[in-house]
Amino acid sequence: MISVVVPFLNEEESIPELHRQIVNALRPLKEEFEIIFVDDGSTDKTFEAISALNPIRGFRFRRNAGQTAAFGCGIAHARGDIVVTLDGDLENAPEDIPALISKLREGYDVVAGWRKKRWSDQFATRRIPSIIANKLISAVTRVRVNDHGCNLRAYRRDVFDGVVFRGEMHRMLAAYLGMRGARVAEIPVSYTPRKFGKSKYGLSRIFRVLLDVLSFHFFREYASRPMHFFGYAGFFSFLFGAIAFGGALYLRIFQGVHFNRTPLPELVALFVIVGVQFVLMGLLAELLVRTRSSAGVEYDIKEDIERHERKI
Repeated sequence: MISVVVPFLNEEESIPELHRQIVNALRPLKEEFEIIFVDDGSTDKTFEAISALNPIRGFRFRRNAGQTAAFGCGIAHARGDIVVTLDGDLENAPEDIPALISKLREGYDVVAGWRKKRWSDQFATRRIPSIIANKLISAVTRVRVNDHGCNLRAYRRDVFDGVVFRGEMHRMLAAYLGMRGARVAEIPVSYTPRKFGKSKYGLSRIFRVLLDVLSFHFFREYASRPMHFFGYAGFFSFLFGAIAFGGALYLRIFQGVHFNRTPLPELVALFVIVGVQFVLMGLLAELLVRTRSSAGVEYDIKEDIERHERKI
């Protein structure tokens, strides 16, 4: 079975057309499929539009929980052996789904879409920053993908075993799974500018992506041993404090400069205090790691619907 998961936030105009495109793309495969649409707390008639479709499985959140939560909900409820995800704004072409699935069946665990021609008309302002961001993400995660931001992807269902959806990890889900050992491939896919509404992303997305990259690097290296990170920082702080103390002693003994005539004693106190704080933060982080909950992003399903699944 193939499960297609799509999150929506105020996309009522896109829903009927996207559903038609998905059905038309999946029907020729002659395989059983389900379409899961998740309404992420929309304030328009998104869920009403979902409820009018057939075949469909729909979930509606009481409040906006974020795209990661919406993807996580859909994936958690998916019944298929293969899970396909895409955005709900018609920028991804469902016609590319068969190619993703075909590539997946070559032995890969994840196949990501690459919007190869995206931003070709805005090379300096959008394409170059996108290339730099993707190169940075690939370098940090060590998963070579050209378009980490494309949500049109196909997954084997079992790669999600033990995965806890947190924060906004949907942006780099392929890289995260690759870091866990999944075999990741990438193929070019179509890209069409949105037809309805306006983008939910602004310039602030750049900063969120950079923070995500920083988080990925930290959790990859220190998630199970945070004391090493904070301990190193504390060690260097103590080292700088010792250097400052040595400088103050040298000036006092060999130059006759009294301690209160230089800022070095204050620096010694500052570095020692900061070093102690880093060590204490490391101990607290270790405590949290060893007692942490497995809870991920939270969402509250207000209602759900299911129209009969098409069986080919």
